[in-house]
Amino acid sequence: MLEVQVYNYSKVFTNRLVGTFCMVLQKVAEEGHLELTDTLIDDNNMSIKTSVTIDIRYQPMDGTGGMWSDGEFLDVPDDRDGLFAFETDSLLSGQSHGSGTSPGRSLQGSIPTFRKAGRGVFSAMKLGKAKSSKDDHKRGDEPAILEMEDLDKKAMRLAGMLEPDTISLASVTAVTTNVSNKRSKPDIKMEPSSGRPVDYQISITVIEARQLIGLNMDPVVCVEVGDDKKYTSMKESTNCPYYNEYFVFDFHVPPDVMFDKIIKLSVIHSKNLLRSGTLVGTFKMDVGTVYSQPEHQFYHKWAILSDPDDITAGCKGYVKCDIAVVGKGDNIKTPHKANETDEDDIEGNLLLPEGIPAERQWARFYVKIHRAEGLPKMNTSIMANVKKAFIGENRDLVDPYVQVQFSGQKGKTSVQKSSYEPIWNEQVIFTELFPPLCKRIKVQIRDSDKVNDVAIGTHFIDLRKISNDGDKGFLPTLGPAWVNMYGSTRQYTLMDEHQDLNDGLGEGVSFRARLLISVAVEILDTTSPEIICSTDVQVEPVSNISESATGKMEEFFLFGSFLEATMIDRKIGDKPISFEITIGNYGNHIDGVSKSSSVKKKKKEGENQEEENELIQNSSEDEADEDADLTSVSSTPPMKPFITDRNYFHLPYFEKKPCVYIKSWWQDQRRRLYNSNMMDKIADKLEEGLNDVQEVIKTEKAFPERRLRGVLEELSIGCSRYVTLANKDVNLAGRTKLDRERLKSCMREMDSMGQQAKQIRTQVKKNTVKEKLKLAQNFLQRIRFLADEPQHSIPDVFIWMMSNNKRIAYARIPSKDILYSVVDEETGKDCGKVKAVFLKLPGKKGFGPAGWTVQAKLELYLWLGLNKSRKDFLHGLPNGFEEIRATKMGHGLPPVTLVYDMKQVFQLRAHMYQARSLFAADSSGLSDPFARVFFSSQSQVTEVLNETLCPTWDQLLVFDDVELFGEATELRDDPPIIVVEFYDQDTVGKAEFIGRTFAKPTIKMRDEPYGPPRFPPQLEYYQIYRGNSIAGELLAAFELLQVGQGGRADLPPLEGPTDSERGPILPVPLGIRPVLSRYRIEVLFWGLRDLKRINLAQVDRPRVDIECAGRGVQSALIQNYKKNPNFSTLVKWFEVDLPENELLHPPLNIRVVDCRAFGRYILVGSHAVSTLRHYIYSPPDKSCNNWATAGDVSVSLEAEPPIRKMDTVVKLDAMSDAVVKVDMNEDESDKEKKKKKKKKKGGVEEEEETDERVLDWWSKYFASIETLKENLRSQEAAQAEAEEREDLEIAAEAADIRPDDLHLKGSKMKERFKEKKSSKQKRSQAADGSEKRPPKARVDELVVYNRELESEYGNFEDWLHTFNLYRGKAGDDDEHALDDDRIVGRFKGSLCMYKVPLSQEITREAGYDPNMGMFQSIPHNDPIHVLVRVYVVRATDLHPADINGKADPYVVIKLGKSEVKDKENYISKQLNPVFGKSFDIEATFPMESMLTVSVYDWDLVGTDDLIGETKIDLENRFYSKFRATCGIASNYSMHGYNIWRDPMKPSQILAKLCKEGKIDGPHYGPGGKVKVANRIFTGPTEIEDENGLKKQTEEHLALSVLNHWEEIPRVGCKLVPEHVETRPLLNLDKPGIEQGRLEMWVDMFPMDMPAPGPAIDISPRKPKRYELRVIIWNTDEVILEDDDYFTGEKSSDIFVRGWLKGQQEDKQDTDVHYHSLTGEGNFNWRFVFPFDYLVAEEKIVISKKESMFSWDETEYKIPPRLTMQVWDADHFSADDFLGAIELDLNRFPRGAKTAKQCNLDMIRNEQELPTISIFKQKRVKGWWPFVARDENDEMELTGKVEAELHLVTAEEAEKSPVGLGRNEPDPLEKPNRPDTSLMWFLGPLKSLRYFIWHNYRWLILKALGLILLLLMLGLFLYSIPGYLVKKILGA
Repeated sequence: MLEVQVYNYSKVFTNRLVGTFCMVLQKVAEEGHLELTDTLIDDNNMSIKTSVTIDIRYQPMDGTGGMWSDGEFLDVPDDRDGLFAFETDSLLSGQSHGSGTSPGRSLQGSIPTFRKAGRGVFSAMKLGKAKSSKDDHKRGDEPAILEMEDLDKKAMRLAGMLEPDTISLASVTAVTTNVSNKRSKPDIKMEPSSGRPVDYQISITVIEARQLIGLNMDPVVCVEVGDDKKYTSMKESTNCPYYNEYFVFDFHVPPDVMFDKIIKLSVIHSKNLLRSGTLVGTFKMDVGTVYSQPEHQFYHKWAILSDPDDITAGCKGYVKCDIAVVGKGDNIKTPHKANETDEDDIEGNLLLPEGIPAERQWARFYVKIHRAEGLPKMNTSIMANVKKAFIGENRDLVDPYVQVQFSGQKGKTSVQKSSYEPIWNEQVIFTELFPPLCKRIKVQIRDSDKVNDVAIGTHFIDLRKISNDGDKGFLPTLGPAWVNMYGSTRQYTLMDEHQDLNDGLGEGVSFRARLLISVAVEILDTTSPEIICSTDVQVEPVSNISESATGKMEEFFLFGSFLEATMIDRKIGDKPISFEITIGNYGNHIDGVSKSSSVKKKKKEGENQEEENELIQNSSEDEADEDADLTSVSSTPPMKPFITDRNYFHLPYFEKKPCVYIKSWWQDQRRRLYNSNMMDKIADKLEEGLNDVQEVIKTEKAFPERRLRGVLEELSIGCSRYVTLANKDVNLAGRTKLDRERLKSCMREMDSMGQQAKQIRTQVKKNTVKEKLKLAQNFLQRIRFLADEPQHSIPDVFIWMMSNNKRIAYARIPSKDILYSVVDEETGKDCGKVKAVFLKLPGKKGFGPAGWTVQAKLELYLWLGLNKSRKDFLHGLPNGFEEIRATKMGHGLPPVTLVYDMKQVFQLRAHMYQARSLFAADSSGLSDPFARVFFSSQSQVTEVLNETLCPTWDQLLVFDDVELFGEATELRDDPPIIVVEFYDQDTVGKAEFIGRTFAKPTIKMRDEPYGPPRFPPQLEYYQIYRGNSIAGELLAAFELLQVGQGGRADLPPLEGPTDSERGPILPVPLGIRPVLSRYRIEVLFWGLRDLKRINLAQVDRPRVDIECAGRGVQSALIQNYKKNPNFSTLVKWFEVDLPENELLHPPLNIRVVDCRAFGRYILVGSHAVSTLRHYIYSPPDKSCNNWATAGDVSVSLEAEPPIRKMDTVVKLDAMSDAVVKVDMNEDESDKEKKKKKKKKKGGVEEEEETDERVLDWWSKYFASIETLKENLRSQEAAQAEAEEREDLEIAAEAADIRPDDLHLKGSKMKERFKEKKSSKQKRSQAADGSEKRPPKARVDELVVYNRELESEYGNFEDWLHTFNLYRGKAGDDDEHALDDDRIVGRFKGSLCMYKVPLSQEITREAGYDPNMGMFQSIPHNDPIHVLVRVYVVRATDLHPADINGKADPYVVIKLGKSEVKDKENYISKQLNPVFGKSFDIEATFPMESMLTVSVYDWDLVGTDDLIGETKIDLENRFYSKFRATCGIASNYSMHGYNIWRDPMKPSQILAKLCKEGKIDGPHYGPGGKVKVANRIFTGPTEIEDENGLKKQTEEHLALSVLNHWEEIPRVGCKLVPEHVETRPLLNLDKPGIEQGRLEMWVDMFPMDMPAPGPAIDISPRKPKRYELRVIIWNTDEVILEDDDYFTGEKSSDIFVRGWLKGQQEDKQDTDVHYHSLTGEGNFNWRFVFPFDYLVAEEKIVISKKESMFSWDETEYKIPPRLTMQVWDADHFSADDFLGAIELDLNRFPRGAKTAKQCNLDMIRNEQELPTISIFKQKRVKGWWPFVARDENDEMELTGKVEAELHLVTAEEAEKSPVGLGRNEPDPLEKPNRPDTSLMWFLGPLKSLRYFIWHNYRWLILKALGLILLLLMLGLFLYSIPGYLVKKILGA
């Protein structure tokens, strides 16, 4: 900043300051030299008459500066056709977009009139050494600006010979990349998307709960989403219930409403019909949090329960669940569900988003509501009159209160009666865990009403924006600040059609009120005694806050000028139209409420002060009275509209442009907006750059990496510039804590972003462009997020079009966009610029087609700033106007109209060449499109082309006498935009709108030559939008030519109409239309599929017509579609002239017509292939195949982990059965057994599975799923490690660490990382280190794909493509309009195009069939009989179909006419059924090729409902070169579970493939080698048959080649392996939302080949019957519960209860050990639990009826957990529960040897202790602890039990049966219990004796002794006097 102060020098007095002059030196730094004149300003920023002239030069250090490399401020008014461009423009196209002058915008405001001194930027650049264009590509990293010479040359070269890649997608860039400085970008998308309802489905699986607090409870889980509640079943008497129940909630609401809904999981204890039960704990989270997770889901995570009524208590338990939120079109990848062993680590899998600590603390959220202003009327005036009559005063017509909603709770303030300016001063307090899992606080002002309360306005506070969770972050804080509320228009109507807007749905169309609020959060210390425990919402009063707390009131000035109003919808009628601009309630004439007295007072005082100051300072008079009574003019005078054409009017704003201005008073919080503006500008520039880069990548141009480097360079410069600018004076009035913290965190973020951008810039290489582009897009999101200011200041500006005093249409402009600042970066992006604004209909009216038509298009100039800095407010208008003021009061007032005396005449030429992929508007699935071009107030139309979605109009539209106002030079930089609209012509009724696009013309002034590089202009693509969705592209060029003195004669001549048939239509002239060359297009006609009926008649004799650029070919006629839908002639071709430039290729249209009798044709459906690039034939490059001639390459097979090392030759154990095949050498297997014995810990493998007999298909399947999971895990680990590495690098570069330190650091990091991983995988082997890991190769595996097979193999379209045929109107639904219902069939075939003289080599090849053209070696399409074998493994996560939240699924398979229903085998009440079935169907391709597999829900009464279905196109699979007929197994064996399924052996398949691919081989050599082409493969050569005899075989060798077929040159591709695919099930009623998934696979065998063997048995494993025998020997140290009646002695009557499956089913009790006084109990009691067990899944299977009314039994799978409890028996009251232990039979701690060694640690440190599995040990004996929880929730030991567990199979149990309790057979001896254990009233004396003697013997002995002593003493005393007397008397 340069500041010059001018003083009046005085000898005597102090010098008096005359004025100061300030300027930003940005311009000088760019220009190097500047001369300027400007007025001085006094202390009050008022300009005075004195002016100063300055000449400044800037000499940069060592020539570095002189130019700002981010190209932001370059302004080159005088260089005419200097072509000036960013890094890309030269690369993107030979010309720069638009007018091709300076990018960037001039610095306005801060820099007054310039005279450009010395050399401009250009001349300076030209002095730079000009590099010749030859070393273009050698240039490493270019600056963001290219040297001039180069560009000129390049442009010349390009204009001369058009290179094929000089086209680019212009519409996005041309309109949005702004070249000029006076105009800002228009917004392309029209339709508001926010308030529209969408389908959502929330699926929640409650799996189990653990560690619930409470004794012996019966828990139920309640799942709530919003207001819907669902309950699980009740599990009795357990703290760790297992549910595995699935719930689905369907919603159809707008996204905002959906994401604010709260998901609440609560556990309730002992709920039944009569009582609601007691709440154990709850967990809350909003739907938005789930949706923002990766894959929109939490999978197998543990939710922490907390008690809302007692926040001092800790965690109340955990619930394990899956939560997924699916919107339309989201597809959710469910991680694979096999056995769930590794998620027992609760702490590592909490249900919390990344970055949220596990220990969340309670916090108070204080939302303070101070006051509100500017509320609208909420009652009709009639009511007011009634009130007035009764009460006798005119009160305000609204009774407001504020309601605050947060995390499912509501709080409201008191109601302030009748007040437009209510003052509440209350705070609403929420108590919630912090950080909260609910993102938004909803604050709503409501009007209290007797009937129903309505919302006045709603504001959402996003907690993420008012807090920062970084290490230098801050708690949520806000304000005190005003928030503005927007909603429906302010006039009150009883039925407000836009009421939704007031509830915060959709974009508000009018200002409603502003509310002063603040938010604070305080973390609670839950240990302090005076804390309130409950979490109920509280409301308390708070003290008032001062006026100045929110900032100083300032007077703002808003000026607007309407330069043009066109495209006004004619539906409005021709009443006079005016426009009104409002800001807040200022300027609102119809329904603004009168300003409050306080504001008026403020206003008056403010003005008076200002006036006084001015008078004192003696400034010029006209400025003194300027502000005295400046009344606002907020609307334009009404005018009658003129007709433009049949759809639109325009208003005659020709040379007279109406203006409006408004004064308003707001708190001065401009800094907030400036801050946002700076970030927005950086973000806009970044976005523009990234779009460019994407465009370069998309169109496959050269050097995207250079452009990306330029973009990142710009970003880092922008960030550092931001940091310097933002760090300004921050001590203004009204700075809140949030302002300060936000500024700090924004500066930190931007700084680090700048550093990272610099850093990434150095890493951008050709191969990393895509990933770095992703990173840059993350930056963009981060900046946009930061830029959004949560504390509002000035409300948004609304522009309304009024007709007949009604509000018709509006536009809303954020005030920050038009806010003025002295510093250029802080100015809003549209401030002082002309902007094209499109008005739209308010609220719901704007949804759908109504919202797509433009209501009006305005060219609008807006300026908003402080009144005192308003001297520049006209600065940005196009020059050449005079101001006309309303009154004669002198020139102080703003103008009411501007009159332009400069006018330029132009001719616009619109070269409309063609459009593609337009919207289908007719029922035929096509449109009859024409385009209408609007420019200023004229419009013209192209001709209508019938029945096409890709019209080539090839038409030139000439607009003569276009008058534009303003200076010629400015217009050249700044042409207005052209709007092109597309319509579908209908024979009756109005043409239907099908899309719109914008364009900027290239301008030629009269003194410029018409010639290269800018003329003639090139065709460019413009994206067409329809609402928010893209609806095609337009290929066109626009030029605007100035008409000089000589009239039109001087313009370049127009050729006349060339085509006599088209009449007077002018074609696009030659220089502009593309250069054509000859192409041949070959079409492969295969067949038609699934044609639907047309007008109820079936299609019988279809034909396909192919058309491209006016030429085409017809297929042969299919004589009888039913009998054979394939074509008889396969290949036809046609020649056509197409543009050389591939990007300009017209689309190719495929139409299917049905030939009816009498020569009638009916269109069945059509398909447009928009890009032909995929089908261009490129001859095989001979040079790159030179390695094919190099010697043999041996392929190593060890690299791939899934394939077992081939050289473990199979040997047999001497002992074993002949069938057993062991997969490793004997010594190895011994070693392994030893290893296993050592390795007790975490032993997950089933040991017995080395035995082949146990292995079945399911073993293979589960092993494969394990592999899939492991691969996923290792991928994640690798990814994480890579990210870590990259972070390290970035950190290292930032801190300048030398690379060698980096390695050390890296390894440390890795160690840390490993630790993290291993802790997660305690249970999986990763922790044991790989050296102990047994080789996993025991089980052969298949591949499990977790999606459809075709998505892995490109839809099997390797040579046969499927084109969907469409018919009917396209849906007007959302962006993802589902076109599925428009599909009327499919055409199968392919295309191939090439330039015509094709090289001879191809046609000379051996076996070349000229009839087949490029489609050599394609099978014939005659009908073929196939056996289709469908294997359905299982379904997961089915959508419930019955009321009970379950379904009874069964499978239905349809193929052509045949249908297989498996209804009798339905699976009762299961959402994850295991079907395990195979179905054989015979089919004839092509008639029956679409296989449908559906899952239905069986119902006892009524029809069965479809749950979901999936469709598979078998034909493409059958013919694909990936050989998807029968998957290739990884190993070849002739028997056993892995038997080879294909009737052809590997060697036969290999021979066939070699023959078809014309390659040499296979040659089998000695030593297990095989040679194919020039590759050598190795493998074993022996195999055993059933009898274990070895045979020589080549199959293994052949198979190893097949498994590596992709490595064979030229013909290789990955063959489909043996696999299981996972297919989503869909239901037409719920389009786009998955209803479950189905795991299955399909094998196909042609019937003319040998028949395949029987199908593999994949029927579900039958559970194995086991019997668990538990002997309870003794208990010890059981706590004593009862007090004895007589003796008060503690004792317990102990018995033990046990169960395995559930308390109802099989609980068993021992007898009672009465009166145990020591806690010792002796039982010798046996429990016997028979159960069915699935070894592979580690689950017990139980079947039981759900209730009395159930029709059939339901099968449940539960984990095998043995529960033992110790109880105290009571006769007359309920038994008391003392303690329990639960043992998971697969992994439980080994019992202690003695009771002494048995303690709590066995349970506490369960994770660390070695565990055993009863299924491996079979017999275990030991002591285990009983535990219960005390009041403080601590675990305490309540007893010990000595038990023996013995597991036997059902057969063994039959052989050696045992009795229950102590019964026969094999009885146990009676326990040796002390006698007292009998009831004491059976032998009272005996027991008394026992009792009294036993317990009190010492007491009794002592008492006896004492009594003796006393007796003796008594006797002594008694007898002593006698003796004495005797003694004395001496008797």
